[in-house]
Amino acid sequence: MGHSNIQLPTANFQSPSNLQEWVEEIGRLTKPARVVWLDGSDAEYERLLAEGVDTHVLIPLNPEKHPGSYLHRSHPKDVARTEQSTYICTPTKEDAGPTNNWMAPDEAHAILDRLFDGVMRTRTMYVIPFLMGPESAPSSRVGCEVTDSLYVAVNMRLMTRMGTVALKHLGQGREFFKGVHSVGTLDADHRYICHFPQERRVYSINSGYGGNALLSKKCVALRLGSWLGRQEGWLAEHMMLMGVEDPQGRITYLAGAFPSACGKTNLAMLRPPARFKGYRMWCVGDDIVWMRVGDDGRLYAVNPEAGFFGVAPGTSERTNPHMMRTIARHTIFTNVALTPEGTVWWEGLDRPEHPEGWLDWQGRPWDPARGEPAAHPNARFTAPLHQCPVIAPRWNDPHGVPIAAILFGCRRSTLVPLVYESFNWQHGVYLGATLSSETTAAATGATGLIRRDPMAMRPFCGYNMADYFAHWLTFGERLQHPPKMFRVNWFRKDERGAFLWPGFGENLRVLHWIVERCHGRAQATSTPIGHLPGPGALDTEGLDMSPEALRELFAVDRAGWLEATKRQAEFFQTFGDRFPSALWDEQQALIQRLKTMIEVGSRK
Repeated sequence: MGHSNIQLPTANFQSPSNLQEWVEEIGRLTKPARVVWLDGSDAEYERLLAEGVDTHVLIPLNPEKHPGSYLHRSHPKDVARTEQSTYICTPTKEDAGPTNNWMAPDEAHAILDRLFDGVMRTRTMYVIPFLMGPESAPSSRVGCEVTDSLYVAVNMRLMTRMGTVALKHLGQGREFFKGVHSVGTLDADHRYICHFPQERRVYSINSGYGGNALLSKKCVALRLGSWLGRQEGWLAEHMMLMGVEDPQGRITYLAGAFPSACGKTNLAMLRPPARFKGYRMWCVGDDIVWMRVGDDGRLYAVNPEAGFFGVAPGTSERTNPHMMRTIARHTIFTNVALTPEGTVWWEGLDRPEHPEGWLDWQGRPWDPARGEPAAHPNARFTAPLHQCPVIAPRWNDPHGVPIAAILFGCRRSTLVPLVYESFNWQHGVYLGATLSSETTAAATGATGLIRRDPMAMRPFCGYNMADYFAHWLTFGERLQHPPKMFRVNWFRKDERGAFLWPGFGENLRVLHWIVERCHGRAQATSTPIGHLPGPGALDTEGLDMSPEALRELFAVDRAGWLEATKRQAEFFQTFGDRFPSALWDEQQALIQRLKTMIEVGSRK
């Protein structure tokens, strides 16, 4: 492909020479029919949407019920992240670690060069400069994704600060993240999402699903971001970020790591129950944070994204009314059901009385009697952050917000109490490193299995997790005022399989105790696993819960925890000598405390 086929930026949209050279390099490999540089303007977005409708990539929705919104259907075999096709390409396998798939860089490049050769010959290559982080923040980073997917192009407009703003931040000659994506043939047997941390590059082919194709998100912001963060002394984490404002107007910011589909979006947009009059919740982000040590020795965090890419099933007026307001307009829905009125539906909304004429997520007539869901369990929506009715006033603060507490959440039916606090930073890192949760539909594979997911980062850490844990430990040593660290679990069940805790808005009762602990005002009881709420410290007034259920929520099962340490040790051993000795010390200390404990709660 020669220069004559490359459409360079316009006079009002000048790109640095190193970026142009790289785009031309990729153009020579993929040989697109045309190349379009995206500037992020409103007019351009409208043109892309119109093109999407003309090419049947997007289906316009009812303009009165869903103004400015569209439906997209992906291939039935391309509906979730494919971790088995995701690789970290480092010089040695040990640098990637046992939790990642590894491929030698030379081998990966050879495979990718063959697959990408001429792959865009009849397609448009969209060039998407994007900025991760607030516009004027020195910690923000620029990336550029080239893709032949119009679906990716419109979603990147919603998810990132895209176009001219990114080039302005980049300037001349600076490093940037490079992403190359093609839907290819959607051949799942030859699907690759390959990350080259040392090169700051990621290549994705034969998938159009957002988690594999929106390269700014998991690929750049987490996998490459975590690697760069270790080099530069910061953290890139799979966390929500929210502020809790009390009746006196004081806002306490919390970050929370939760595996996908385990409630972090609902928590980030929590609506206070009537019991907490005068409290307000502020959302900074629901999925990714970048954290640094501030000049005052405190931890500060920014949300590098500018939009939401959320799970639709289960989202409703009851579970997350603020998200329902957010996605009421200018939203791209993926793999949800379509009604004859041009509205969307998914499981978790009010049950339809007359679903005649409805189409399921694959565009087929939907019959509830068949027992198949109308929306795919991992159906998604993409919407801009600024539409959130509880977006935090400081969501775009270039300095970030100060973090008072870090939460490690999980979905566990047994063993893990509703909430408990670590003894210190090192113990908190241990709580994060031993996080395990029941699997969900966010990734391919079986659901409901217990899976080790340290810091909710197992699928997203771009290097050896033993080194990642060590980075967390040394990072904490630089904090003069480290945040408190907690484990939370909204999903514990009774012997009949019913949830013990009501969840959703009532989770503010737990957050209230956490905030009060951060400010030294709440009581706690020390147990072998950590500090649990003291008698009467957790506000349960008005909840229809028996004393037995409350005791079960906070029961510390000595035998169960001792058994859990055996499974933890098996996981630790997979890292060999690279695993930090400090975390082995924490486990031995836990075992000794459990062996000498006075029983707490209902289980012996």
